[in-house]
Amino acid sequence: MSRIAYVNGSYVPLAYARVHVEDRGFQFSDGVYEVFPVYGGRVANMPWHLERLGNSLTGLQLAWPVSPAVIPALLRQMLIRNRITGGGMIYVQITRGASPRNHVFPSRDLKPTFVITARPLDMTIRDIQAAKGVRVISVTDNRWARRDIKSVSLLPNLLAKQKAMEAGAFEALFVDGQSMVTECAASTFWIVTEEGELWTHPLGPEILPGVTRRAVLTLAREMGLRVEERVFSLEQAIAAREAFLTSATNFVMPIVEIDGHFIADGVPGPVSMRLRRAYIDKL
Repeated sequence: MSRIAYVNGSYVPLAYARVHVEDRGFQFSDGVYEVFPVYGGRVANMPWHLERLGNSLTGLQLAWPVSPAVIPALLRQMLIRNRITGGGMIYVQITRGASPRNHVFPSRDLKPTFVITARPLDMTIRDIQAAKGVRVISVTDNRWARRDIKSVSLLPNLLAKQKAMEAGAFEALFVDGQSMVTECAASTFWIVTEEGELWTHPLGPEILPGVTRRAVLTLAREMGLRVEERVFSLEQAIAAREAFLTSATNFVMPIVEIDGHFIADGVPGPVSMRLRRAYIDKL
């Protein structure tokens, strides 16, 4: 069966989905996106994803293309029309719309471009990867200064991911000019210290406010873990007792190696695996 896309109010076969050649998302990356994870045939953490989408729109002075209250129904329709009953993801992209090319914002009455796509994902692959743990490499964080906005301008992330793939690694870990870790190319980074504390970078313009990050922070505190949102170095990450990443489709993914250095004994740690099981149980 052909996949179905939603484009500006119409459901169309994916092969026929089109946007204007002068769309500002295409010409300027003038748009935002959101990834909604699907588990067991339903959207996980939907209110938090909608909240983040709204914050991203505000950050770029973009209007909602439809009432936010309508979007959950559109997402459910996408699951039905694409016959997604297990794991998957829904991708939402909103741009300022199509207008003759000009750097300044066009008229405020310009209609935003609103696109939704959906596809199934085999989550058992993630379980296999989590059981073994994954490798990451560090790269220089050369992104813009408003990483908290989930914009479609992802070229530095793309290049970092490509570099990781070419190195045989699962992810790329961004490190700033002071050798401090920010986050990964497409996920949030965490460590468990020798003292058993859970550390992740504090919210701010340096990182994306991950929805899975938010859920895992809440879960960790419910489980009685000591959590600190603080800045730490690449050296501290390599010396950690455990490391893991979180994202919408990876959930909690243990990291066993950074830049060729094993984390502890090079196998997924107990805190990481405990958090992963607890997170999945709550979905």
